[in-house]
Amino acid sequence: MLISLSEIMNTAGKVENISAPIEMDCFEFQGNTYEFAHKDPLDLTITNLGGRKVMVEGNTKISLNLNCSRCLKEIVYPMDIQISEEIDFNLTEEERVEDLDERNYIIGYDLDVDTLVYNEILIDFPMKLLCSEDCKGICKNCGTNLNKGSCSCDTTDYDPRMERIRDIFNNFKEV
Repeated sequence: MLISLSEIMNTAGKVENISAPIEMDCFEFQGNTYEFAHKDPLDLTITNLGGRKVMVEGNTKISLNLNCSRCLKEIVYPMDIQISEEIDFNLTEEERVEDLDERNYIIGYDLDVDTLVYNEILIDFPMKLLCSEDCKGICKNCGTNLNKGSCSCDTTDYDPRMERIRDIFNNFKEV
């Protein structure tokens, strides 16, 4: 959803409250697609600060369907998103590049709600998510979920650098 900021910028001190729906169907990151389990509309308060500056504040609650990093069990991960951004329209494109301003959610005088929410999800996205602190994961040989039961696989970890020495010892056992 695009929200036009030009009308708000024309009146100094104007405050506008907007409930904007999140139109994206899923969150895509690093080649993976994550479905929303729940998403509330984004409640925005846009304030004209004067001097071609606008303050964008908002909040929403969403939940994503993610997988446990160890056992791959599906988990609903809730996120409480808080947004507070000051946008200065006085800056030229070159000045924004120099200031490392990465506001890709502003297109001309329009605010792209989905891109703004996407950026906030990206910042809060967990690097590693566990279904429980004592999650045992899956067996690297047969793929059995070790939280539900055990398997009969050999779990000895060998150092791959010692493979040649292990071959020498195995050859002497045969003699």
